[in-house]
Amino acid sequence: MSEYNFKYHPDPLKTGAFRNDETVTCDCCGKQTGVYYTNPFYSVEEVEYLCPECIASGAASEKFDGEFQDSESTDAVSDPAKLDELIRRTPGYCGWQQEYWLAHCDDYCAFLGYPTWEDLENDGLTDEIEETYREDICGVDFEDAKEHLKIDNGYLFKCLHCGKHFIYIDFD
Repeated sequence: MSEYNFKYHPDPLKTGAFRNDETVTCDCCGKQTGVYYTNPFYSVEEVEYLCPECIASGAASEKFDGEFQDSESTDAVSDPAKLDELIRRTPGYCGWQQEYWLAHCDDYCAFLGYPTWEDLENDGLTDEIEETYREDICGVDFEDAKEHLKIDNGYLFKCLHCGKHFIYIDFD
C-alpha cells in the first residue's frame, strides 16, 4: 500500500478497508485491481468495487457523487480542505452503527483499527486512552466503555500531530 498515502487511514489493508484476495474490476476507472475497497461508500449509485487509486485521486467520489465518511459524523476542524480529504479521498472504516471520525490538534486523526481492551493493554495504551476518552461522543462513562471493550472492539485513532491515541465506541 506504500504507493497510496492515505493520511487519515495509513494502513487500510491491515484494518480491512481494502482486500487483496481476488482480482476485481474497479467501478470507477474500469481497470482490473488486486487491491480493492470493501467499506462504506455513501452514494446514490450502487458501487461494489473501488481501487485505491480512484479513492486517493478523488475520482470515485467525483464520479459517483459519493463520500467515504458522513461529514456530519466528524469532529470539527478549521480547514475545510481537511474535511474534503477525509470524506472524499480517504477510505472509511466499518462501524457497528454510525462511524465517527475524531480530530485533535485541529486535524483529523489517523484511523488505526479495531482494538479490544486486551489489545490496548498489550500496547501499553490503557492509561492514555483513559486520559483522552471522550464521553461526549461515545455516550457512556469510561468504565462502561472499558467493559464493552473487554468483549468487543472499539475504533482506535491517533493524532497526527501530538501522537495521542483516542478510542471511539458506538453503543446501542
